[in-house]
Amino acid sequence: MELSGIRAHRYALQALARKHGVAEVQIFGSTARGETGPDSDLDLLVRLEAGRSLLDRAAFKVEVEELLGVSVDVANPDTLHPLIRERVQREAQPL
Repeated sequence: MELSGIRAHRYALQALARKHGVAEVQIFGSTARGETGPDSDLDLLVRLEAGRSLLDRAAFKVEVEELLGVSVDVANPDTLHPLIRERVQREAQPL
């Protein structure tokens, strides 16, 4: 799914983020670079609100997959491996 297709669902995605305590959502990877193919997934960089857990992140992931009909990978910028953190943060785009 291309970036424009994801942004067409911006309000629904923002509602899911609020529901699951996701304070910030950014898109990275092939979608952010405009290099999606038929088998591309969607890579999201998320920051959770204080007091939220991995269960909240997992529930957000599942609901985004259901909404968009694509496989979703969710990453936390604080837990990214240092060798890829800079690249991911450089290409990340706001929802």
